[in-house]
Amino acid sequence: MSSQRQFTISRTLEPSLEPPKTSWTHWTRSSRQALKAGIEKKRDNGSQNVGYTMNALRERVLFKHISCVFRQFTTASFYATMALRKAPAKRKAASSPQPDAIDSKKAKTETKSSKANGSRQHHPMADEAERNGIVIRKYYPPEMSNQRARAYTTGDIPRPIEDLQAALEETANERRGVKVKNAVVHWFKMDLRHTDNRALALASEKAKEAGVPLIGMYLVSPQDYEAHLRSPPRVDFMFRTLEVLKADLARLDIPLYVETVEQRKKIPDRILELLEEWGANHLYANMEYEVDELRRETHLVRDLSENGKVFEVVHDTCIVPPGELTSGSGKQYAVYSPWFRAWVAHIHENLDLLELFDPPGKNPDDARKQFVTLFDCPIPDLPKNKSLDDEEKKRYRSFWPCGEHEALKRLDKFCEEKISGYAAGRNIPSSNGVSNISVHLAAGTLSARTAVRTARDRNKTKKLNAGNEGITTWISEVAWRDFYKHVLATAPHVCMNKPYKPEYSNIQWSYDQDHFKAWCDGKTGFPIVDAAMRQLNHIGYMHNRCRMIVASFLAKDLLIDWRMGERYFMEHLIDGDFASNNGGWGFSASVGVDPQPYFRIFNPLLQSEKFDPEGEYIRKWLPELKDVKGKAIHEPYSRGAGGIAKKNGYPEPIVEHKKVRDKALSAYKEGLAVEK
Repeated sequence: MSSQRQFTISRTLEPSLEPPKTSWTHWTRSSRQALKAGIEKKRDNGSQNVGYTMNALRERVLFKHISCVFRQFTTASFYATMALRKAPAKRKAASSPQPDAIDSKKAKTETKSSKANGSRQHHPMADEAERNGIVIRKYYPPEMSNQRARAYTTGDIPRPIEDLQAALEETANERRGVKVKNAVVHWFKMDLRHTDNRALALASEKAKEAGVPLIGMYLVSPQDYEAHLRSPPRVDFMFRTLEVLKADLARLDIPLYVETVEQRKKIPDRILELLEEWGANHLYANMEYEVDELRRETHLVRDLSENGKVFEVVHDTCIVPPGELTSGSGKQYAVYSPWFRAWVAHIHENLDLLELFDPPGKNPDDARKQFVTLFDCPIPDLPKNKSLDDEEKKRYRSFWPCGEHEALKRLDKFCEEKISGYAAGRNIPSSNGVSNISVHLAAGTLSARTAVRTARDRNKTKKLNAGNEGITTWISEVAWRDFYKHVLATAPHVCMNKPYKPEYSNIQWSYDQDHFKAWCDGKTGFPIVDAAMRQLNHIGYMHNRCRMIVASFLAKDLLIDWRMGERYFMEHLIDGDFASNNGGWGFSASVGVDPQPYFRIFNPLLQSEKFDPEGEYIRKWLPELKDVKGKAIHEPYSRGAGGIAKKNGYPEPIVEHKKVRDKALSAYKEGLAVEK
């Protein structure tokens, strides 16, 4: 099992609540087979544009097969919870069920409802989480109980992705009957590119078939940025990218309309108003897998359908959509290694997953005249709650050029010059051996599909797990991004301030503000930790090996609630991606999916000596220690360099590793014993 975790190298449908004979996995596979058959037929008939053919076929296959999976959600347990919102259609039975069967189903439904209702109490430490800023009560309820968190994974409470499935199923007939009107709209979110963008390609194909213009739309939501802890440098990167995207689309006579919606709850209503204003009946978007986004999309599917409009939400952010890979028991993999083997095998069996989508076609000649005000729409300034001063803007923009052209340029350069040596140098923070494309994956200026396809094409084989070690290792690291997004779909409680393993909520964490501030400021007295935190604070980025080191140090040396570190990362990273960041913190703090064992505690000194042996990284980010020679750089106060360190203002270690290690082991053991 690889020890490497991609925190933020940077959300798709789940299996049914109880594995049916025809599951979501079966539906996606049968759709894939139908799609491939259609593509081959087109090729046999001499089609010259397989890219657009794939898009059109994907859309037709989607409409043809979408109802298959949702019919599986007619179990009593699912509809017992759905009935609170909308009564389901009654199933017609071939013969009347026996009374015993009815009683059994009723008892099962009542049991699940009882479990769900009984889990509504808050976690005993919810107040502590609120006081320390872990739960933002302005937007979210108190920390849920462990019982309720488990209810999402057992199916006692429908997952948000399943609610979206139900919405799509219940509106399928209405949506199929809606005709294209004056325009088709694509809603840009975390997909700020015009190449290899599935929903955009489908929207373009729809507009082209109807002979109407395509409109791009991006809605600025300051409240979402605040609730989701979006960092100012990342918001700045997105806004700069919107300028690039607007110019790219304008060359195709496609407008990009950008508007700020101050209250996030008003976004659905505003979207409906804009569609009415533009005379558009069809809205396309790529799916996101966080809970807030899934719930918003569920309401939008229903609301737009009730108003005679169509909202098509499609998979794009993952190479393999969640729900297609399950273990032998039919569940989501909880360990990366077997999941990765299944991921590779699935792609090898479905090579069209790495087929890239064509950019949108050019709009009709009268599009500029028809929607002139949209072409004149400017990109707004940064929201006040995410503003940067002039010095910060200059600094971040020099380190992180924006847009999909820069993303492709950086990817090509990495694959040409560095990828072959990636396996050997990826863990050395002082080297420049990594791709530095995480910011582009997070903002969607580059798709994971393009990244893996480009790397694969550099290899001597088309296999993702064979050939050059550097290439295969890098692909396996990109795959972590898919893995953690799959986890969001099956374990939505990780989006709600709960660890993947709920029992770890019972650990008695420290909330020592002095220790936390020392960690944030890079003044703990542990050079490798401090150098990494200084790098983060200065450029909004930290090497992945260092992310693991500082996360382990916060959770296990300082015994501070890992969620405080998770939040700090999101508020400062330019490449902050919730799934990857949460997964990385879960690994390092031993509370997540496929984590390191809680008794494995990084020794910061040994990590420093192993991965920064000459101290180059430390000296770069800690000017106080630039004059310290040799191995003393790793531990100046105990290796004869304390005078230099003290003179230059570098602090002594705030804890003794051996003592706090023993304390951490005891805290983990005691916390896990609570529910035994």
